Formats: sequence, C-alpha cells, structure tokens
Amino acid sequence: MAFVQPTETFAHKIETVTIGVGDKAVTLGGQNAFAFHKFEGEIPNSVKVAMEVYDNNPQNWVPSLKDSLGDVLSSPVDWAKKCEQEFGADLICLQLASTDPNGEDRSPDEAAKVVEEVLEAISIPLMVYGTDSPEKDKQVLEKVANLAQGKNIAIGPATEDNYKTVAAAAMGFKHVVVALTPCDVNLAKQLNILLTQMGLPKNKIIIDPSTGALGYGLDYTYTIIERLRLAALQQGDEMTAMPVLCNLGVEAWKSKESKVSNEQEPSWGESKTRAISWEIMTAFSLAVAGADLVIMRHPESVSKFREAVKHLDSGL
Repeated sequence: MAFVQPTETFAHKIETVTIGVGDKAVTLGGQNAFAFHKFEGEIPNSVKVAMEVYDNNPQNWVPSLKDSLGDVLSSPVDWAKKCEQEFGADLICLQLASTDPNGEDRSPDEAAKVVEEVLEAISIPLMVYGTDSPEKDKQVLEKVANLAQGKNIAIGPATEDNYKTVAAAAMGFKHVVVALTPCDVNLAKQLNILLTQMGLPKNKIIIDPSTGALGYGLDYTYTIIERLRLAALQQGDEMTAMPVLCNLGVEAWKSKESKVSNEQEPSWGESKTRAISWEIMTAFSLAVAGADLVIMRHPESVSKFREAVKHLDSGL
C-alpha cells in the first residue's frame, strides 16, 4: 500500500499586517498552516528580513561586523541605502539608540529629523524602534509617527508601560505597532487585548515576544512562538493570531560566541565564521518556529539565511 503522508489542517489563520505603501510594501502573515508546511495549507507570505540601522555609530561591534558594512556606520542614511541596494533587505529597522536617556539623550526633534532623512533615501518600508525607555519612547515615537504620516511605518516597542501613547500615535497617523513583552504567551496576549481595546485594529499589530539567541534563550523564544501559533490556528484565538517579529541581530551579536576572538578561544574556530553562523542559526530556528519577520545585522548572515529559506519554500 502506498504511503499517505498525514496532514493537519486548520480553519483559522494568522492576521495579515502590511508595512509600507506602494509596490515595495511588505505583507506579513496570512497563513493557515505552520511555518513551511505548504503541504497542509496556504502560506502566502514567506518570512521577511529587516536589517538594522543605528542613528549613532556603534562603538562596541566586533571588527568583522564593522568591516562587512564598510564606511556607512556614521551615516544612517547611507547605511539604510546600502542595506536596500546592496544587501537586499525587505525592510529597514532604524534603531534610535541615540535617544537613550542613559546615553546621548538626543531630543525627539533630532530623532525625527533622522527618520525623515532615512524615509526620503529608501523605497522599502521602515520600522522605527526606540530604546525601551518608556517615558522617552513616548515622546520620540509620537513625534516620529506624526512626521511619517502616510508612510505606514512600524513603530515600537509598545510595552505595558507605554502602550497607550504608542497606540494612540499609531492610530492617529495610521501606522503599525510592534508589541513587546517578556517571553510569555499570556503577557503577549494581554498586551494585544489592551491595544485592541484602545481601538487599534488587529491588522496593525505585530507581536515581539522577546528574542533569545542560540544558546541564550532561543529555546524559550522558539516555544513561545509555537504556542502562539497553536493557540491561533488550533483554537482560533484572535489575540494570538498576529504576525511574529524576532529582533535577533542584537541578541546574536552580543553572545560570547560571536564576540570572543580566535586568540581567546582557538578551539572554537574562526571568529568571523562562528559569529555569522550564530546569527544564521538563530534566524533559521525562529523562522521554523513561525516567525514572520526577523531583524538581522550582518549582510552575509542575511544572504545565507535567505538561501536556506528559499530551499524550504520550494520544498527542497
């Protein structure tokens, strides 16, 4: 008797969320099956890649990472353009690190000017992240949302401490919200409930469940994403059915496996290869778990990750 592959189908699906406008807009979600399970349902939108751009020149990055990006680290505009034109990013994730009140503490006006310049320089969608400082992010993200009206950008993180201001700004100027919670399904669901109770549509919310890199909490993030998908697809829970984002670049590159030099740990292998592999494995694992969008850092990691996803998408 011929083998018949068992399948499981679902009556529910993940919400679709679109970032950006025009031909380059990116749509996440829409699937009614688990990641890459095209034999069980429809997956209209594959996992997308956003590349990080910082509004200040990162000083503590390892040489191999700095060298891969060239001379653009001091210019967020040139950096964003390079990510789009040379590295093929689907989106730009602009990290407004300079607004951190414990750092440079730049003003909301200064941050908005950088956002405006980056928006003018790129044609792909933009995401804008604050520093997870609730009071400062309220001011910065409200200013950014106003300036970017009509561009349908994604702003975040919206947390338990600042979600009202961030959601109000997103609704007022028609943007998408990234909802960040610690690694816990119930907390993620609760924040989505609070956001929708304010009037933010479900198709304007992306879940950021907090990301741990390979070896540093990846297993927690992986299982949280799986449980979100099970609740949405099996149980029809609308408050867990938003697309999932994993901000993994920052986590992968701060692990000791990515930072330790060849001289410090010669048995670990060549440091550049090791670090890039760490980011690729983190991204690929989370994509298999069900992430719809990954935020990455190294262009070679992005290239190799895309290649792996392409093979899975084609069923090879």
